Amino acid sequence: MNDKTRFGETADAEVLRADKGGIATLTLNRAAARNALSLALIDALRASIDAIAADRQVRAVVLAANGPAFSAGHDLKELTAHRGDPDRGRAFYAEAMRRCATMMQAIVALPQPVIAAVEGVATAAGCQLVATRDLAVAGEAASFGTPGVNIGLFCSTPMVALTRNVAPKHAMELLLTGELADAPAAYRMGLVNRVVARGRALAAAHALAATIARKSTRVLAIGKKVFYAQREMNLAEAYDYAADVMVQNMLVRDAEEGIGAFVEKREPKWQDR
Repeated sequence: MNDKTRFGETADAEVLRADKGGIATLTLNRAAARNALSLALIDALRASIDAIAADRQVRAVVLAANGPAFSAGHDLKELTAHRGDPDRGRAFYAEAMRRCATMMQAIVALPQPVIAAVEGVATAAGCQLVATRDLAVAGEAASFGTPGVNIGLFCSTPMVALTRNVAPKHAMELLLTGELADAPAAYRMGLVNRVVARGRALAAAHALAATIARKSTRVLAIGKKVFYAQREMNLAEAYDYAADVMVQNMLVRDAEEGIGAFVEKREPKWQDR
C-alpha cells in the first residue's frame, strides 16, 4: 500500500508524501502561492510529522517543495484578511504563530533526521523551516532571507531558528537588512550543509538521507535528542547529561552489535533497538 492511499492523499493536498527505501519525502504543494505557510499547510505538515514519528519504517525524512519557491513564509494574504476582525486580527495572529511554532518544534522532536532540499527562495518562515531542519541541501540558485523588516514586520519567530544555526552577526545582518543570501553565502553561514547544481537539491538530499538511513534508527534517535537538549545547557550540565546518555547508549542492543561488528571486522546488522 502506498502512502497516498494510506493517508487519503490527493494531488491537490497541501503536503504530499512519498516513501521509498526507508525515506519519507514530504513536498510542500502550494506552488501557486509560493508555498506560503497558511494554517492549512502548517496543519498538514504537522499531521505528516506526527504520522512519521509513529512510523517505524521511516528512517529519514526529506522536505522539498513544488514550484519555483521553497517557501515564501507566512501567508500574508491570509493574515491580512483578518485585519477586519473585531480585535484587528490579534487572536488569529496569535493562533497562527502558536501553531507554526509547535509545528517547528515537532520537527526538532521527531526521532528521524530531517533534511531540507531547497530550490528557489526560502524567506521569513520559509527560512525558519530550513533552519529548523537537521540538515539542508541547496540548489546553487536558492536564496535565503528574513525580509520582514522591509514590510514593517520583524521576523521574530524565524529569528529563533536562525540564531540557533548561524553566528549572531550573520543572523543580525539578515534580520536587519532584509537582504537575501545566495546559496554559497548560506553555506558559509552554516545555514545549509551542501550546495549542488540547480535542480539537484532533491537528489542530493535523497543521497544524504540514504546514507543516514543505513544507520541504526535507535541510535539516530538518541543522538538527535541529545544534540538539541545539550545545546540549552551550560558546559558542565551538558557534559553530565551527555555522559549519562553515552552510558545508556552503550547498553542498547545496536551498540553491542555495532561495536562487536567493528571488532570482528564485519558489517553490523541493526535491529533498531
